Amino acid sequence: MNKSINFLIVLTFLNHSICAANAIKKEAGDSKPIKVYILSGQSNMVGAGKVDGGSSRWGSEFIDPVVSVYEGLYDSKENYDELKPIKTTKLEEFGGTNPSPYPGGGAQVTRGFVQVEKTGMYEFRPGYGGSMQNVMEVDGKEVHRKEVGKEIVRTGIKLEGGKKVPFKITYLTNDANGLGWIVRLDVPGTLSALVNYEGKYPYLKNEKSQWVARDDVYYKGVITATGSRWLGVESGKIGPELGFGHMVGNYDEDPVLILKTSQGNRSLGWDFLPPGRKQYEYGGKIYAGYKQSPESWAKGTEPKPIGWYAGKQYDDCFSAAHEVLNNFDEEFPHWKGRGYEIEGFAWWQGDKDRYNAGHASRYEENLVHLIKILRKEFKAPQAKFVIATLGQTAKNSAEGNEKLILDAQLAVDGDAGKYPEFKGNVSTVYTHPLSQGGASNSHYEGNAQTYMDIGRAMGESMVKLLEGK
Repeated sequence: MNKSINFLIVLTFLNHSICAANAIKKEAGDSKPIKVYILSGQSNMVGAGKVDGGSSRWGSEFIDPVVSVYEGLYDSKENYDELKPIKTTKLEEFGGTNPSPYPGGGAQVTRGFVQVEKTGMYEFRPGYGGSMQNVMEVDGKEVHRKEVGKEIVRTGIKLEGGKKVPFKITYLTNDANGLGWIVRLDVPGTLSALVNYEGKYPYLKNEKSQWVARDDVYYKGVITATGSRWLGVESGKIGPELGFGHMVGNYDEDPVLILKTSQGNRSLGWDFLPPGRKQYEYGGKIYAGYKQSPESWAKGTEPKPIGWYAGKQYDDCFSAAHEVLNNFDEEFPHWKGRGYEIEGFAWWQGDKDRYNAGHASRYEENLVHLIKILRKEFKAPQAKFVIATLGQTAKNSAEGNEKLILDAQLAVDGDAGKYPEFKGNVSTVYTHPLSQGGASNSHYEGNAQTYMDIGRAMGESMVKLLEGK
């Protein structure tokens, strides 16, 4: 047989073998369990990092808006600035909650002027629902484009306060109205300012400078900060899950689920008190054990229960997490049949406990018990555990209750040596150097860098534990 023919036969066989091996590898990869990380805590974990300067319905910024109607449906080949409209209507109300209705009857284009009060970078979000399918220009620059069936592309524009510039909105469908929102992008400390103008976290945007979601890390939020979506930036606020999710997502070869269950203004000594904790005496009072009520009562008196009990928030938050995991295939149909493994827990809390000496005095004991009981309850004895301290609390200046909580959080770190069983599986992130100011009770003034950097640090700490470092 010809040698070249033999070579082709061998090459064909090898190609088929490689393809078969890759298919088997892919099938095996697609069947691996999803890696789950459960995040919990109070308002720190809920998250208050501002994405931008806050969107507001537009209205008074717009001057002399007029809608022109042109014959026929919208045609991308037409230059509507050169065509004569069949109808022109002055819009008495533009924006707000009840804008003047558009006349319809053809392709519609709105023109006028816009004048902002303060100089800055702005983003325009014209329309709502179907009416978002339009192209908007401000001062000759395209700032919004949403074609039918395609993703939105928006570009910020710098406007001078008090200066009137022209705007135009060309609607691509019959769905048109004067609704819209305007957003300030360059407010210091917001995520948009950090990414767009300070060069931080470039991976949060794509090549078109639009926020982009990961396709291998999914976010599920219950109780508060609710949501079910691929991990990315939504309008509003962020929590530490964004930075955390990117760190563990970059590490894990398998898909990741970030399951966040949190609630603000909750203490570990009362609201989050884990099952098994007993009542105790402190300062002449008896403090409630798990399931007892009220929070405390004078020694020697009978407690009078209220509509809350010790551990109620623990029960609510982690029951909600169980509900998600118990219905995994229904919650995450894109992963149907794969199951899950709990890789780790992340805890950022402690603010409310610093206002109660009784709770602060037992914070370390409660935290140790929380770590153990969560691993037991979720049947994840090998799951890693990461804790973050309160950002405003410094090692060299903390006093009183705040010092008790910081010392407790640092003590459970496996490298501290106090709890040998936590060596290599529990880590504490000291967050004071990462905080950009403010305090936990003021949500760090909404500074997105604080939430991003602490989330990243918690994720990095989790990865080190997983790597055995």
